[in-house]
Amino acid sequence: MMITPEPARRRSVCPPPSGYPPPMTPPVLPRPSRGAHHGAAWWFAAAAALAATRTPRARRAATRGLASLGLASLTANALGRRTVRRPRPVPVVRRVKRRPITTVPSGEAASAAAFATGVALESPAWGTVVAPVAASVALARGHGGAHFPSDVLAGAALGVGAAFAVRSMVPTRGQVAPPARPRAEAPALPDGEGLVLVANTAAGSAERVGALRDALPGAEVVECEPGDVPAELAKAATRARVLGVCGGDGTVNAAAGVALRSRLPLAVLPGGTLNHFAYDLGIEDVRDLAQALRAGDAVRVDVGRYSCGGQHGVFLNTCSVGVYPELVRERERWSHRIGGWPAGVLAALRVLRADRHPLEAEVQGRTHPLWLLFAGNGTYHRMGLAPGRRMDLADGQLDVRVVHGGRRPAVRLLAAALAGPLTRSPAHAAVQVGRLRLDHVAPGTLLAYDGEVTEVEGRVTLEKLPEALTVYRPIPA
Repeated sequence: MMITPEPARRRSVCPPPSGYPPPMTPPVLPRPSRGAHHGAAWWFAAAAALAATRTPRARRAATRGLASLGLASLTANALGRRTVRRPRPVPVVRRVKRRPITTVPSGEAASAAAFATGVALESPAWGTVVAPVAASVALARGHGGAHFPSDVLAGAALGVGAAFAVRSMVPTRGQVAPPARPRAEAPALPDGEGLVLVANTAAGSAERVGALRDALPGAEVVECEPGDVPAELAKAATRARVLGVCGGDGTVNAAAGVALRSRLPLAVLPGGTLNHFAYDLGIEDVRDLAQALRAGDAVRVDVGRYSCGGQHGVFLNTCSVGVYPELVRERERWSHRIGGWPAGVLAALRVLRADRHPLEAEVQGRTHPLWLLFAGNGTYHRMGLAPGRRMDLADGQLDVRVVHGGRRPAVRLLAAALAGPLTRSPAHAAVQVGRLRLDHVAPGTLLAYDGEVTEVEGRVTLEKLPEALTVYRPIPA
């Protein structure tokens, strides 16, 4: 008996439903979809690329983008990632072999939207660069079958909300720009002719000086070492219509003193590490300064002044006695070896752990033991020990913060930092005055002003010079 084997059965392949186009895979979207699985790494890389541009606005945009991304991720995790499996229609532009597992909302879309929105809120120009990438990641998650469109939209909404929540907690520079008053008369320099700018080479300002030469070819630029800055500023004042300076807060302080004595308007190009005065003024880079110089836009600002016997000086940002000047001196000892920020941390640890007694001084007729007396040129908002932002540079006030003496200075200083603008507490006090007098200051007491340190004794007087200095700054429309 012959048995003929039956041919192997072949699986039947169901033809695609009528009305569907033939399967095709667009070449762009699947790649962002696969890359979104490692979205955090991509966005950290994007933030690093922004920071590498070495512009303050780009660095802040990168920081804000990462902060928004972090808040969006935490919120998504707190809400709970609910994994579901639902029947879904076959996508029109791409067939998938199995029903996808999806989460509500899409964490990848939330991260992409949060980062892009955070960057755009700080820097619209960089936001336009990041937005298409973020949009492609979100769209690819829905296209690749990893999420339903509703999941993607929910994630994007969550990310945008996280970015605006971060902005409500930490305002952008544009939200807290100082007022454009009082306006001052200053010469307009369309090509920079009449501007003599002295640049401190130790501040790493070569790149900004080169950009200034390109933007204002008629300007004269003098580059010099830190020790030569005062002399070069004095020489520049004899031939300039506008005195310019590029450097950190100490260099800007020296230029302000020369501009006051010579009655010249001042043009500030930030070139140091902190640049508090320039940033509070609204000058962040060459573009801002060039815009103000071409249009002749300038304002009058207050100047603080300290005097002790025959010694006196001015300050544009802060003046302090107590622990902070010691911290500044200690930081300067280490900054050239290990860098500015590590030196600041090391200095704080060494100063706060040292066995010392609080400063004894008579303030406005009453004797107080003090760990710190801080006087700001203008009212600082949301300020603890680290200066915050000034909304008005011509308010006529010294913002005085006092940390009382007592046990455990580190705890008291930390309490003052956390309390911020509270006016009264057992650890510290805050008040706004136009003039302050300290009596019976011990010999050798350190006084810090705009990052510089000097020794004072006896009577020290702090006062305001209202609207004494004319400075260039772009005026908002």
